[in-house]
Amino acid sequence: MNIITIIWATLPFFLGFTIYLIPKLNRYLALLGTIASFAYALILFIQRSPITLELVDNFGVTLSVDELSGYFILTNALVTAAVILYCWRSDKSAFFYTQAIIVHGSVNAAFACTDFISLYVALEVSGIAAFLLVAYPRTDRSIWVALRYLFISNTAMLFYLIGAVLVYQATHSFNYAGLGDAPPEALALIFLGLLVKGGVFVSGLWLPLTHSESETPVSALLSGVVVKAGIYPMVRCALIVEEVDPIVRSFGVATAFLGVIYALFENDTKRVLASSTISQLGWILAAPLSGGYYALAHGLAKSALFLTAGNLPSRSLKELQDKPIKTSTWIVLVIASLSISGFPLLTGFGAKVLTMKNLLPWQEIAMNVAVVGTAIVYAKFIFLPHGEAEKPKPGFWAAILLLLGWLITANVLYPQAYTSYSIGKALVTIAGGWLLYWLIFKRTTLKLPHVLEEFEHLIGVMSLVAILLFWMAFSWLGISY
Repeated sequence: MNIITIIWATLPFFLGFTIYLIPKLNRYLALLGTIASFAYALILFIQRSPITLELVDNFGVTLSVDELSGYFILTNALVTAAVILYCWRSDKSAFFYTQAIIVHGSVNAAFACTDFISLYVALEVSGIAAFLLVAYPRTDRSIWVALRYLFISNTAMLFYLIGAVLVYQATHSFNYAGLGDAPPEALALIFLGLLVKGGVFVSGLWLPLTHSESETPVSALLSGVVVKAGIYPMVRCALIVEEVDPIVRSFGVATAFLGVIYALFENDTKRVLASSTISQLGWILAAPLSGGYYALAHGLAKSALFLTAGNLPSRSLKELQDKPIKTSTWIVLVIASLSISGFPLLTGFGAKVLTMKNLLPWQEIAMNVAVVGTAIVYAKFIFLPHGEAEKPKPGFWAAILLLLGWLITANVLYPQAYTSYSIGKALVTIAGGWLLYWLIFKRTTLKLPHVLEEFEHLIGVMSLVAILLFWMAFSWLGISY
């Protein structure tokens, strides 16, 4: 398995280089990389025992993958493959496919890292490649949004790097496990970087503009996969270091609420989806043990929704009430929206049931309220009028069939979710959310200000989150050095 792991880890970067040499094969080579990741993820599920690989003896890099990593790798494979299929008949250049497969490879690397320096390299490579994808249209707007994303990301990673050095200073190792013996400021600085990269809580307010203003396939890739490169290390640290678990869970609950509130009062389809991404990332963090399965369910549904949103006649939900969308496109919206809402027969249902099962008592009320909020948010899409309209872009159905197929198939990963109580609770919760939508939110014109999303305020918010993290590390958890 060691040789297979090395091939899997290096193949995307080799393919990215090859695409430049043989641009006519760009689509095929990029798709090959995702197929390899898909196969590797299946091996992890079949084998079940962790695979650990030490490179260059004890002083090198250690890669470790297990079932948790498998969920994230499978998500990366399916979402990236869907994006490539979506762009198959477009005029995207070899440059686009190169960056897409480099994003894929670097995010895979983040899912296999066990130390903070290797993770830093993986996150920086994925951030640069994502920046180039956001800027791909080369318009003034896209370049500004991309530079904004790059600046915020790099600023956060500077704090992260300082924290990683403090971990090494205390433990003579960059391993994740060293976080438990490191000074509290190391925890605060590392998590500040990861919260920003992962789009968590107010640190993630860069996300709605970046994801909504990117091209449709790039939005799907960013929301379905890229942000999870910052989420996975927090989940992993929470499982390794007991003291970290309460911090991760707390940010999970707060993020689930914040994202739902922003999504409830948005009118732009892509901003609704982007704000909802913030909320759904909170669900992954709220119960780290089940985070992998939830990441898969969210990645499949959200990328399908972004690809569909790019084929609607308008981005305004208000205008879409007067412009019927094509019935087949509407069905895709309904299926993906129902999955995120937790409707039975779709993977989102099993993911939500498993997550609720792994919550602590103090989280349960808050997360149940968040479920209702999610149902309200996606009622905006489910109850859109439909009829005859323009056909979606070429490549749309190939991508959607892949995503929705797995959105149904992945149910087999947690069949225990299907009890009469769980099914009844899900149906009542969704029905309650829909009722609130029709009685209150459909008529609401309130719109939350976007002042905290302004460039200068994002840095200020980062500082406030740093203060909060320092307080948690020093006082709340009682970590001492």
